[in-house]
Amino acid sequence: MPKVALFNVSGSQVGEVELNDAVFGIEPNTHVLHDAVVMQRASLRQGTHKVKGRSEVRGGGRKPWKQKGTGRARQGSIRAPQWVGGGTVFGPTPRSYAFKLPKKVRRLAIKSALSSKVIDNEIIVLDALALNAPKTKEFAAILNNLKVDRKALIVAPGYDDNVALSARNIPGVKFVAADGINVLDVLTYDKLIITKEAVQKVEEVLA
Repeated sequence: MPKVALFNVSGSQVGEVELNDAVFGIEPNTHVLHDAVVMQRASLRQGTHKVKGRSEVRGGGRKPWKQKGTGRARQGSIRAPQWVGGGTVFGPTPRSYAFKLPKKVRRLAIKSALSSKVIDNEIIVLDALALNAPKTKEFAAILNNLKVDRKALIVAPGYDDNVALSARNIPGVKFVAADGINVLDVLTYDKLIITKEAVQKVEEVLA
């Protein structure tokens, strides 16, 4: 089982914690990671794009000129696609880009993402993380104690208002509860800061 250092909010090492091999010690599957990221990014797309087809454009109800005898090409409407101001052929319409991967594939993806953080030494496990009140300054001091100067994902066992409000004003820092951890966030942020209790919750679900 992989072992990582256990820190407190002062930045001091207070021990070690063993991580579950089945969750934090697998060989990352890059293909599955790619599929999971594409899936998440696709579901974030709004899909509200819209153009008008020839049946939706204003005007064009009358045939512009008679069918034969004018010497010009036959036309049925001034709102046909070849006319300026006409409708668009096969243009974008509102749609959902979301798709789903099988449950086993999604589980493998999050385990691969977590394992990659362990391999790259980009995981920091805290014994506990709690604030008495929302204080951005205090939370920034904790990050400084942990020597975190890059983008960081903070994972706690449950949603904590004080931690969430303290972290949200710091650029490049995001807070999520253990049940909200996902592949895109884990890969996007350079450091994964997770509490010991949150590690246990994640392992309970994924192991």
